[in-house]
Amino acid sequence: MDAERFEHHLTSPQGAGRRPAGGCTATAGGGACCDTISITVALDSERVTEAGFEADGCGSAHAAASAAVTLITGTPLLEAARIGPKQIAGELGGLSPGKLHAAELAADALHWALGQAATASAALPEQDRVLVAMSGGVDSAVAALLTAREHEVVAVTLELWSDAENDGERSCCSASAVRSARSLAHLLGIPHLTVDLRAEFRAGVVEPFVAAHAAGETPNPCVRCNGNVRLDAMLALAGRLGATKLATGHYARVVNEPTGPPLLRTAADAAKDQTYMLSALAPESLVRMLFPLGELTKPQVRALAAQAGLAVAGKPDSQDLCFLAGTSVPRFLERHGGLAATTGELVDEAGNTVGRHEGQHLFTVGQRRGLGLAAAEPQYVLAKEAASGRVTVGPRAKLRTRSVTVRAARLHRPGAHVDRVKLRYRQQPLRARVVGNPPAGRHGLLTLELTDPVDGAAPGQLACLMAGELVVGWGTISGR
Repeated sequence: MDAERFEHHLTSPQGAGRRPAGGCTATAGGGACCDTISITVALDSERVTEAGFEADGCGSAHAAASAAVTLITGTPLLEAARIGPKQIAGELGGLSPGKLHAAELAADALHWALGQAATASAALPEQDRVLVAMSGGVDSAVAALLTAREHEVVAVTLELWSDAENDGERSCCSASAVRSARSLAHLLGIPHLTVDLRAEFRAGVVEPFVAAHAAGETPNPCVRCNGNVRLDAMLALAGRLGATKLATGHYARVVNEPTGPPLLRTAADAAKDQTYMLSALAPESLVRMLFPLGELTKPQVRALAAQAGLAVAGKPDSQDLCFLAGTSVPRFLERHGGLAATTGELVDEAGNTVGRHEGQHLFTVGQRRGLGLAAAEPQYVLAKEAASGRVTVGPRAKLRTRSVTVRAARLHRPGAHVDRVKLRYRQQPLRARVVGNPPAGRHGLLTLELTDPVDGAAPGQLACLMAGELVVGWGTISGR
């Protein structure tokens, strides 16, 4: 450790107390150590023109913030995005293990501020550049690794959710995941930006998730996140960074056809295919997407990560609903939506009361477990009524239907192309047709006829409309 360099930043801090006009400010810290660092970054279209900081806490926090400001001032945006804790500690002449947290805090604040500034005012010239979404997991790391072999790459990580009850290590959208993704990107020599979308995620994903449960439906928050919040924000950022494409670690493929806009195609690894969760992507977004893992299997992806020496090669997959990591749906709905336990009736199809429950929002059509009923044959949830709180139950045979209605549907090809439908994420596609052969476009309601009956179609779930392996439309299940 070079004590003289550390002392210089401590006694003559660069940018202390300065908030450049028109700059973007981000704050990190405030945890157990009580240190906080705020960094403000001002950009012209391509370069950091000015930066400043404010810090509270130990001397290391002040020195680290000063070092970060020194390193980025006058630096091109994408070079500033390569600066992490290692470079900040180096500017200070090295830091002891007990002081490295200050460099981490400064890097957190720096990358949040850079992300805000890039989102607001970056205007880099377009070239063969790809923005890669990195979550801190093995799939996005390998997507970045493969993309960087053919293009200039910039990485971005979105912080979408922050909750004291969540398990940050199991979530792909937490502050912990952001740090992991940044470290991976820098290890691969890739500039990295962090974008804080917590407010947009709450408004566009979490609040509709709660509202749908309150209304008696079972929603698909990942579909809303991909189709309305996350990918839209990253595509907009890609444009500002001069990137022609956005690459993600999803298992999916894209097919370009001469007769219409590009279509999603199921991944080579059927067990990992994620086209269902990407179904709501608009064609104008899909044309700018790359899916480097679409032709690979999960074991192949892990092998590539191991060959590259990436520590995430064996990292477990995150759960589908990132904001539920470490908590449960009932607990989440109570804390963030006020949907507490509310006694209601379990009734049979004749309306006779056969039991009680603690809230219709805790059930899904087709559910068997958790009913607490003793009957001659297993009972399933057949329907729910949000207004009365009634949950109708009955034998499995009563679930079966050959007709499913979907609302707010969109067809990318005429309805005559549809020959199957996927009604749940992990469900195999079912042979089906769209009644009336409607034209391509938006439709308020569509009716699907299934070749074979299905045991329940849960209102609120997405219906992925397919032609063979191609996704040709989607809609939301509204009833049987």
